Amino acid sequence: MGDDPEGGMLSWDESVFRDEHVFEIDYIPETFKHRDSQMQSLTYALRPAVRGSRPLNVMVRGPPGTGKTTSLQKLFDEVGAQTSDVRTIRVNCQVNATRYSVFSRLFEGTFDYEPPSSGISFKKLFGQIAEKLVEEDKVLVVALDDVNYLFYENEASDTLYSLLRAHEEHPGAKIGVIVVSSDPALDVIDELDSRVQSVFRPEDVYFPVYDQPEIVGILEERVTRGFHDGVISRETLEYVATLTAESGDLRVGIDLLRRAGLNAEMRASRTVERQDVEEAYEKSKYINLSRSLSGLADTEEALLEVIAHHDGKQAGDIYEAFHDQTDLGYTRYSEIVNKLDQLGLIDAEYAEVDGRGRSRSLTLSYEKDAILERLE
Repeated sequence: MGDDPEGGMLSWDESVFRDEHVFEIDYIPETFKHRDSQMQSLTYALRPAVRGSRPLNVMVRGPPGTGKTTSLQKLFDEVGAQTSDVRTIRVNCQVNATRYSVFSRLFEGTFDYEPPSSGISFKKLFGQIAEKLVEEDKVLVVALDDVNYLFYENEASDTLYSLLRAHEEHPGAKIGVIVVSSDPALDVIDELDSRVQSVFRPEDVYFPVYDQPEIVGILEERVTRGFHDGVISRETLEYVATLTAESGDLRVGIDLLRRAGLNAEMRASRTVERQDVEEAYEKSKYINLSRSLSGLADTEEALLEVIAHHDGKQAGDIYEAFHDQTDLGYTRYSEIVNKLDQLGLIDAEYAEVDGRGRSRSLTLSYEKDAILERLE
């Protein structure tokens, strides 16, 4: 490829990709670097489970794109390879943001079919999971991934309380909990009820942001597996790494490589150039925004849209516009404002207003067009 001065053009059935799946979000890399101490801590916490005892609970913290989910998946694979007496279930709390839906996932992971949709009581749902564990003499390890979403819906304390006190109602049930938070502003322990704090004493495992050399190394490996030889120069890769380091989120870089590769193909080019990366960055830098938006309910999207059209206005004015549109009351409005604020989609700032005392002004945390475009 490097010998052709023109770089050559792709024919319609050719691709710059050797394996496009390498650039997808759920791809588990063969070699997983720079997370040895975190993996050791997690392994240590789960070791009792492999011996048939209740594992230690763990709190995993760190910004998005720092390897938390991949570590869990690696760990769960390793445990599965060692013993069939431990059942590991990862629950995505962005999708399952209530105690009931978390336990529905646990039921599905336990019985390999979904619970009846006609609505079986929580008590019964939980009872069947616990009975099955005791009957099979298995230890259950539950990972609540993106547990911050349970906090945004005020469901975290109830969910954890049920899991942590399981053995009291169902003697012989052994359950360990790993909570994973990707919201640096959330103090997990502080935000839990005191009744949960008294039984939840987790090991703390922190995942820092990758630094530039680490990012280069990780992306380089994806490039080797995902692209054909010579598709992307070292210089262009360094540029991708710089953009990634600025965002602090490795997923931005991986998404950027995939989109840049697609852009090169659009030009029928055999190589990915800097311009392909620049164009791709306009989309990839919003990967977190897109992810946050994908989890919103209709009413939450509606409020975000209203705020986008009244950016920086007082909360009162925004409430009136939202109420006109949805007919929802102030309490619900206030809850949604808090959730959008916690998700980092808006900033709810208190400010002194002349003669009116304190009032909240609501501003978007991203460009208005970027949000409206993705809400459509």
